[in-house]
Amino acid sequence: MTTPIDAADPLGALRRATVVAVLRAPDATTAIHAVDALVAGGVTGIEVTYSTPDAVAVIREVRDRYGDDVYLGAGTVLEPAQARAAVDAGAEFLVSPGTEATLAAAMLDTGVTVLSGALSPSEVMATLALGVHVVKLFPASLGGPAFLRALRGPFPHVDFVPTGGVNADNLGEWLTAGAVAVGAGGELCSAKAMAAGDWAAITATAGTFSRAAQRARQATA
Repeated sequence: MTTPIDAADPLGALRRATVVAVLRAPDATTAIHAVDALVAGGVTGIEVTYSTPDAVAVIREVRDRYGDDVYLGAGTVLEPAQARAAVDAGAEFLVSPGTEATLAAAMLDTGVTVLSGALSPSEVMATLALGVHVVKLFPASLGGPAFLRALRGPFPHVDFVPTGGVNADNLGEWLTAGAVAVGAGGELCSAKAMAAGDWAAITATAGTFSRAAQRARQATA
């Protein structure tokens, strides 16, 4: 059920999603409800992190429920076996918070899009040397859009997805600075809202992000 990378436009699905919700839920049931709320608000990029209990089962359920209507991946991938399990369940992309050679190779071997974490120029270079598709700029809050803009100087052809510190107010700045997409965790799907079962609040926030992304895309087109 997993969609392989399109050689003609390998990051097309990521660009179209623009916003990827980094989902860290306390249990599988809450995770599914959160995904429903996010999609209702227009956010269709979903990263189910392995810090969510039964993450593989959540990925499988979301894939069965939404099919190709969501761009679905697994995050906080820390072990090679996690990469294969997530893809077998329906993940279309894999995300690791940092870069380690054996793990990156296992993620790439699955054939899906790989986002691997880096922050400094040296880390970006090490990540590129392993052949990963996208650099996850993390934690992006440490430098902000200005830091990404500076990195784009020596790395103009690198695709970056900043994660950490991205909100609806600065989303446009990140895209203008050169991000191919953004990742958003608690700013988009808060632990407080999930604990309270306040799905309407998550949908409303997702709508704010979705509209901000649409405006930013139109401005940078």
